[in-house]
Amino acid sequence: MESITKNRQSPDTLRAMIERAYGADRVPDGEGWWSELGHGWFNVAYRIRLRDGAEIVLKIAPPPGVEVMTYEHGAMSIELHTLDLIRQHTTVPVPAVDFADRSRELCDADYFFMPYIDADNLGIIGEQLPAGERDAYLEQLGALNKEINSIPGAAFGPLAGPGYPSWRRAFTAMTEDVLVNGERRRVELGWDYDVIRALLAEHAASLDAVTEPRLVEWDLWDSNVMVRDGKVVAVIDHERAFYGDPLMEAGFTATHTSAFGDWSAYRRGYGHPVLTEAEQARRRLYTLYLLLIMVIETVYRGHTDTKQYDWARTQLDALMAQFGHARG
Repeated sequence: MESITKNRQSPDTLRAMIERAYGADRVPDGEGWWSELGHGWFNVAYRIRLRDGAEIVLKIAPPPGVEVMTYEHGAMSIELHTLDLIRQHTTVPVPAVDFADRSRELCDADYFFMPYIDADNLGIIGEQLPAGERDAYLEQLGALNKEINSIPGAAFGPLAGPGYPSWRRAFTAMTEDVLVNGERRRVELGWDYDVIRALLAEHAASLDAVTEPRLVEWDLWDSNVMVRDGKVVAVIDHERAFYGDPLMEAGFTATHTSAFGDWSAYRRGYGHPVLTEAEQARRRLYTLYLLLIMVIETVYRGHTDTKQYDWARTQLDALMAQFGHARG
């Protein structure tokens, strides 16, 4: 996926970064020792073969001159923090961090190295798998995601703060940040921004049922799941985590719309196959938040085609109809 947030570096710079992380004797030479992993949407990631044959991945944050959405500020620090939390408090398989550098001395952004995971990306191979095999992976993912959600927070909101005493205040602030981002870049939603604000205010009381902040991955789609031999061997990309309501997880998005696929196996694995009406009310707000981001981020990332924008606009219209705001 192409995006102006991808902070590509020259081979010479990559070698300098490798030397700092692994030592001069492991710096690769010759040709063909690096390739870009192209399926990510935000950071650039390189697959690298060191001189001794070991394979690693280098992930680099966006360049400082590229404007990102408010919730994406400090995303790499959030990912590193989340990885620490998951390793310390769960049995969920996540990549190790070999080396992280926030000095900006060799590169104009934060970066870190981790071992290459020799496995398949479920988001890439999922449609080719027999339905039962894909469901088995999603069921495992649901159980793993529930374990992640067991990690408590001291307050609601971003890991780096600010923290809020209630989920209503945190989620309202998060959504307002997204709307302000859209207004600043004059992104056309197909709906007046103040209509969205009024809708959120009208339904915000449903958020008060959430009283315990829990670690939420939020971006745990199948494309961030690595699988091999019938097992989930790693969960990757943890840069959008926050403390909030576990029902905001990606696996629950399809509970009221088929546009996001069939995730019933995930919900079985999680142990939450059916949502109550009150939970569905919250879940619709969370899908609204997601679709707003999917529309607005296309401008921030400089997409050169309108595929994501058009799809997200269509889904936003359909969701607004569920809120009683059908067009015409």
